[in-house]
Amino acid sequence: MYIIGIDIGTGSTKAVAADYSGTILKTAQAAYSTLIDQPGRSEQRPLDVWDAFITCVHDVVAAVGRPPQALAFSSAMHSLIPVDAQGTPLMNMITWADNRAADIATELRNSAHGKSLYEQNGTPIHAMAPLSKIIWFRQEANDLFSRTHKLISIKEYIWHRLFNSFEIDYSIASATGLFNIISLQWSPLALELAQINEDHLSTPVNTSHIRRGMNTSVAQQLNIPADTPVLIGSSDGCLANVGSFAYSPGVASLTIGTSGAIRVASSHPVTNFDTMNFNYRLDEKTFICGGPINNGGIALKWYAESFLGRTLAGSKDYDDLLGPIQNIPAGAEGLLFLPYLLGERAPIWNSEACGVFFGITARHRQPHFTRAVLEGVSMALYQIAEAMEQSGLDVQRIHASGGFVRSPEWLQIIADCFDKEIHLFNASDASALGAVYMGLKALGIIPDYTAIKHQATTIYKPDNGRTQIYRQNAFPRYKQLYKALALEMAVLHEKSSTLSPLSNTH
Repeated sequence: MYIIGIDIGTGSTKAVAADYSGTILKTAQAAYSTLIDQPGRSEQRPLDVWDAFITCVHDVVAAVGRPPQALAFSSAMHSLIPVDAQGTPLMNMITWADNRAADIATELRNSAHGKSLYEQNGTPIHAMAPLSKIIWFRQEANDLFSRTHKLISIKEYIWHRLFNSFEIDYSIASATGLFNIISLQWSPLALELAQINEDHLSTPVNTSHIRRGMNTSVAQQLNIPADTPVLIGSSDGCLANVGSFAYSPGVASLTIGTSGAIRVASSHPVTNFDTMNFNYRLDEKTFICGGPINNGGIALKWYAESFLGRTLAGSKDYDDLLGPIQNIPAGAEGLLFLPYLLGERAPIWNSEACGVFFGITARHRQPHFTRAVLEGVSMALYQIAEAMEQSGLDVQRIHASGGFVRSPEWLQIIADCFDKEIHLFNASDASALGAVYMGLKALGIIPDYTAIKHQATTIYKPDNGRTQIYRQNAFPRYKQLYKALALEMAVLHEKSSTLSPLSNTH
C-alpha cells in the first residue's frame, strides 16, 4: 500500500513512492529546460513539464510493480500560463524567476495600495508574483491577453489535463498576490488592479481536495486505474516543511534547490512590509511564513560551469569541488560574494541587484572563491532569518532539505552562520514526501503528521569560533556591501535593460 508524491519543481519533476509509514520505495525524476535567452526572461514549455509528470509516475509504478492507492501533488509557486477554453497554452509558462514585471512590481509596492495588498494577500509584491506578471502581460501583449480564457499555474495545467476542471489549491493561490489569505477568496482589490475578474482564474479549493475519475487516456499513460484518488495538495515550499517535519513552533525548514527559502509554521500570518516575508497557506488552518532567495544552488552551478568549466552531475562532482574548502577559514579570508545573479527577493526585493565578488587579493585561490559562493548564499538566507526573528517568528533549530544536503561542507557553513543545529531527514525528497504525508492525512490513513515516525539521520552543530567570525565580521560587511552598491546596480540595470518580446510557442 503506497502513495506517489509528485513534486513539480523548477528544473525537474520528481515522483516518490512511499508506503504508509513514510518509507520510500522508489523514485523517478525527469528534467526540463528553462528559456533564459533574453534579459529578464524565464520561461518553460508546459508540454515539457507534462511529459516529465507522465514519465515519472509511469516509471515509479512500473518499478514498484503495482498501482498506488493515491497520487498527491506538490508544485513550485508563482508560475503563469495563459490558456484558452480547452486549457491549451497560448504561450510558454512564465516561471517565478522571470523579472520582466519588475517595474510594475515596484510601482505597485510604492502605490497607495501597496501595504494593503501585501497584508491582505500575503505575497510579497515582486516580479515573481502572478499579479505583477498579469499586469505586465496585459500591457505588453494585449491582443493575446484578450484571447485568454484563464490565467493558471503549472499545477492547474496538469490538473485540468487530468480532470477537465480549473481548480487551484489555497496554497498555490496564496502565492499569486491575487488571493485574500484570510477570507480564502480572490481579492477584489487585486482583481481590480489586474483588470480581471474571477472568471479569469480557477476555483479555489482546500489543499485536502481529492478528485477521482481522471481522463481515461491519461490514466493509461500513467499505468494506473482512472478512479485512483488524486490529492491537489499544496506548494513545494509549504510541503517541504511537512516533509522535513518542520511544523512545530520554533522549527524552521531551510531549502536550497535552484533557489532557496527559510520558513516556519504559524497559526496566523506575520507581516512586515519593510522586508515582506511571505505568508502562504499550508491548509485552511496553517500559514507557512518566511522568505525566499532567487539564488541558491543555481549560484553554485553558475560558478562551477561558467568559471571552472565543470558540471555538477553527481555526488563525486560536489565532493571534488567542495572538499578543498575545508582548508579555507570561515569568511574566506575577507572574500565576499553577493549571490544576486538573478536579482534578489527577500529581504531586499530588488530585481536590479546583481552578483559581486568583493575583496579579491593575491592570496585568494579557487577554494576561497568556492567557499565565498557558499557563504554568500548562506548569509542571504540568514539575513531573512534575522528579519523573521525581528518580526516575532521564533527559530530555534533548522530542518534542511533540497539538493544542497549532499554537501556536508555547505551544511556546516549554514550551522555556523545561523548558530543553530541543522537536522537532516529524507531531505532531498522533502516536498514530494510532504505531498505523500498530506495524502495520508487527507485519506484518513493517519490522524495528523505527528503519526509519521521520524528521526534525524545527521545533525550539524555550530562551531562558536566560526559563528563569531560570521556575526562580527563577514555578515555585517555582507549587508553593508549591498547598501554601498545598490545605486550602482540600479544604474547598471538601467543601461543594460531591454524589452524582450513574448514567445508564442508551447
